[in-house]
Amino acid sequence: MQKYCPSHDNDGTPRCCSCERMEPKDIKYITLDDGRKLCLECLYTSIMDTDECQPVYIDIQEFYEGLNMKVEQQIPLLLVERQGLNEAREVEKMGHHLPETRGLCLSEEQIVRMISRRPILGPGNKMIDISTAPHKLVRRCEVTAILVLYALPRLLTGYILAHEMMHAYLRLKGYRILSPEVEEGICQVLAHLWLESEIVSGSSSSIATTATPSSTSSSAKKGEKTDFEKKLGEFFKHQIETDPSAIYGDGFRAGIRAVERYGLRGTLDHIKRSGSFPS
Repeated sequence: MQKYCPSHDNDGTPRCCSCERMEPKDIKYITLDDGRKLCLECLYTSIMDTDECQPVYIDIQEFYEGLNMKVEQQIPLLLVERQGLNEAREVEKMGHHLPETRGLCLSEEQIVRMISRRPILGPGNKMIDISTAPHKLVRRCEVTAILVLYALPRLLTGYILAHEMMHAYLRLKGYRILSPEVEEGICQVLAHLWLESEIVSGSSSSIATTATPSSTSSSAKKGEKTDFEKKLGEFFKHQIETDPSAIYGDGFRAGIRAVERYGLRGTLDHIKRSGSFPS
């Protein structure tokens, strides 16, 4: 609901890389080392290093387990800089990701530089002293690691992680090679379900309850969300629902229609048999 003059769309006014609000003249956003800007509200719950991300990872694992979709394999989760994500994507030769990659599910052995220590806020609201360490990925199963971009708020980090976890699930459970629309679509459905479970107390949603009554058990353990977090969660849900892209947007809308009609398990069974969403 931020009001601004349309001229700021093209005059270089910075936007928060999470909530996309513009930087007001009287408030200075945080500048990350890769040039991204982060508003102070998103900074409050931002996840800055690999260790900080592990509790969110446990939440996502519990969420999948609550959907009867447990992933038994222990997949490393690493928080990385934007450059690290782009380098890993080149090694994997991935073609259909969004221009701004924020998460990856890897299958190849490679060395990834993870963020090992939270950076500190320096002069001029700039994040400094970012510490990275090499992490060698070893191929013990079909997935070698999940990477997520650092310095995003918990809800955005979790939504990206829920999406990438579904890529891992599909590979580890023996699904055929799917079209980008089906694979990215069902991954967005799981991300959307997780967001919904986080922001809808008690899960009165028909989709979440179609999935399973226990799908929101992990989120019920969390404290009350701030009004800003609730708005942020709704914003991310809205982004998924209205995405204009054919792969992520149309794929999600086809996937969520199938889940609403046939349930999550019925939809997944159909995808495994036919490689497509049930109509």
